[in-house]
Amino acid sequence: MARPKPAPVKARIAAENRRARHEYDIEDVFEAGIVLTGTEVKALRAGEASIAESYAEVTGEEAWLVNANIPEWSHGNRFNHEPRRPRKLLLHAREIARLHGAVAREGMTLVPLSIYFNARGRAKVELALAKGRKLHDKRAAERDRDWAREKARLLRERG
Repeated sequence: MARPKPAPVKARIAAENRRARHEYDIEDVFEAGIVLTGTEVKALRAGEASIAESYAEVTGEEAWLVNANIPEWSHGNRFNHEPRRPRKLLLHAREIARLHGAVAREGMTLVPLSIYFNARGRAKVELALAKGRKLHDKRAAERDRDWAREKARLLRERG
């Protein structure tokens, strides 16, 4: 019997996509490494990144993070990075094949949920395999969330 993978230890979150859990039904979550230059790491450590409009795609045998905005580092020189360049994601070949199959066959989307530094100081991307929600699904999810919050409040008041 296979044991479930433990949740990754997030030492410090550099960027978060808070709208993703509202816009998509999250099916599965992956942890991927990300190939960065020195000035990109420094800008991430300063907390200047945004992944709100970004997504991931599988091209050939590689996965890429597209449209993530890591602005130029303020103390950089002529070797500063390009803010919205595609960045390579580091995943196992089996994971890339699974992601590619899900996106191609089932019409799913690869959405980055957060960029964080793990306990060893490495930059990681929390990548979700997700399906887009329709407007009525978003309303139903919000209604369920509100009811759960209200129910918890009522139970707290009663004792």
